Parts: sequence; C-alpha cells; structure tokens
Amino acid sequence: MSCGPVCTNLGLKPGQRLTVKGKTLPNAKSFVMNLGKDSNHLGLHFNPRFDAHGDVNTIVCNSKKVEEWGTEHRETVFPFQKGAPIEISFAINPSDVTVHLPGHQFTFPNRLGLQVFDYFDAQGDFILQSLSWE
Repeated sequence: MSCGPVCTNLGLKPGQRLTVKGKTLPNAKSFVMNLGKDSNHLGLHFNPRFDAHGDVNTIVCNSKKVEEWGTEHRETVFPFQKGAPIEISFAINPSDVTVHLPGHQFTFPNRLGLQVFDYFDAQGDFILQSLSWE
C-alpha cells in the first residue's frame, strides 16, 4: 500500500464533518482512511477492500489504541468501483462517527472517547483530490 497525505491539527469536534473527494485506481485492491488523535490512536480506521486480506467488496472499520486493534466491523454495502471518483464524508458526533457514502450511511462508535479528531491520513489505491471540513 502506498502512503498518501497526512493531516494533523484538524480540530474536528462533534457537529463537524470532514469530506474527502478522490478517485480509486483502475487496479485498486483496497484503500484506507484513518481519523483519530494521531497515528497511534485511531478512532476510525476505514478500509474499503475490493479484493484484499480475504475480503471482496467489503468495507472494514476498526479502531486502534497504540498497537491494540479493536473488533472489526464489516459493511457489505460497497458503493465503490475501480477507477471511479468517490466522495466520502465523516460526520463527528459525541459518541460515534457517521460515514456518508453514495446511497448509504452507517455509524461507527467512538471507542476511544475522543473529544477532538486531529488526525487524518489516506493510504492505498486512492488518489486524494480534495479534503474539506466544516
């Protein structure tokens, strides 16, 4: 997986939203977007898998505190296509993050109890075109 941009000091709090726009690669296997306090404290590890780690067309979400991963959560709704543009929004709520995808949304609990999400990174078979927050 290739490394992508890393953003720090975002200051995202409940009531705010981070919107990511980009494009998956034509031969995409998977990509990752991480939101949290820093790279060791991830409130949301968002990992759409076209065909990786034994998963096909599945979104795997998790959290990480230092080197300890939580229990994986799987979403079987998979609105992504290889080589296509995508837009994903992450709405920060007091106790969870709502992930807005084309035609689908789901929530993932804030297992770490983060008050502020300062960190974002993107990795893998995805080209970031814009990042915005409100």
